[in-house]
Amino acid sequence: MKYVVILGDGMADYPMPELDNKTPLQYAKKPTIDMLASKGTVGLVRTVPEGIAPGSDAANLSVMGYNPKVYYTGRSPLEAVSMGLDLSSTDVALRCNLVHLSEDESEYSDKTMIDYSSDEISTAESKVLIEAVNNTLKTADINFYPGISYRHCMVWSNGKTSLGCTPPHDISDKKITDYLPKEESGLLLNLMKKSYEVLKDHPVNQARKARGLRTANSIWLWGEGKKPALSSFQEKYHKTGAMISAVDLLKGIGICAGLDSIDVEGATGNIDTNFIGKANAAIQALESGKDFVYVHVEAPDECGHRHEIENKVKAIELLDSQVVKPILEGISKFDYRVLVLPDHPTPLRLRTHTSEPVPFIIYDSTHEIQSSAKSYDEFEAKKSGVFVDDGYKLMDLFIKGSL
Repeated sequence: MKYVVILGDGMADYPMPELDNKTPLQYAKKPTIDMLASKGTVGLVRTVPEGIAPGSDAANLSVMGYNPKVYYTGRSPLEAVSMGLDLSSTDVALRCNLVHLSEDESEYSDKTMIDYSSDEISTAESKVLIEAVNNTLKTADINFYPGISYRHCMVWSNGKTSLGCTPPHDISDKKITDYLPKEESGLLLNLMKKSYEVLKDHPVNQARKARGLRTANSIWLWGEGKKPALSSFQEKYHKTGAMISAVDLLKGIGICAGLDSIDVEGATGNIDTNFIGKANAAIQALESGKDFVYVHVEAPDECGHRHEIENKVKAIELLDSQVVKPILEGISKFDYRVLVLPDHPTPLRLRTHTSEPVPFIIYDSTHEIQSSAKSYDEFEAKKSGVFVDDGYKLMDLFIKGSL
């Protein structure tokens, strides 16, 4: 038996007037996923436990079968692991976004979060900028490391946690005054302020401005935590496996769980990602002997954060036609189970994550059923009456066939 998780990050949503008062999942043309829903188990799962912020970190830990209340230590350490950083037990890792803040205000704290991704800045450009920040602001205890696009890492030796940091994608178009770090010494805020002076007139940003692009004029620190200690997925479920994702967070979760992390050329984490490349990588991993693959697609989440209604629908349709369909065709010679779901909702109207339960499908090629679900969406899943309250138990249902 082969096992495939296909996760459309943030694709659950609310009805939108622009979509005939349907959710993107209801509105999108997704015949392959709807077919799975008609022949599989459809229900709702709570991936984010009460008391934990609705992030992709905690939610994907749940989907992977790890209780966030036990294993979650923060987002950035998972990303740091993916980047190859060797964290000590006393290191605190923080996500370091390159963001674009408004430029007219004289006081840093009066600025507005215009773009948490700096127009999806290229990895090559951002590497130069993070190196400039590190050369100017590093200390014996503080170091900055380049990642992908706008997503980078700061490591604070013997650092603190519970720093009162806010994800920048939660405050798009908002004044940053009330969302600055609450860390007592002011170290983080001081670093952010100084980064603005380093970055605002940097040659890379001058060139971006000349091309009509937003500059990456500040770092934004958040997602602090220490290295987690996940038990091995293979020991837990007796399956060998691989993680396929464009983002360091998911790669880090996979690595910490002992899965192989497979890089796909052209995988960007956005609507222009190499969807079909991810599908082919999943097929190849299973054909080469892996029992389990986790295919993560970030695009619906990014579209939700950016209020890109048409693109969010398009991302779901591409997930159906260029990921789900080719994977099913490619593994048809095996007995297999497929789990399709988001990690959390990213409602277009809110532009941030929420904690509501999300719809899932479990399809077993050896045991098709006649489901009452007419399609795969939030409302059909709710009507099914199937509800998994402890999200981390869904993997037991998927792998073992029972909770």
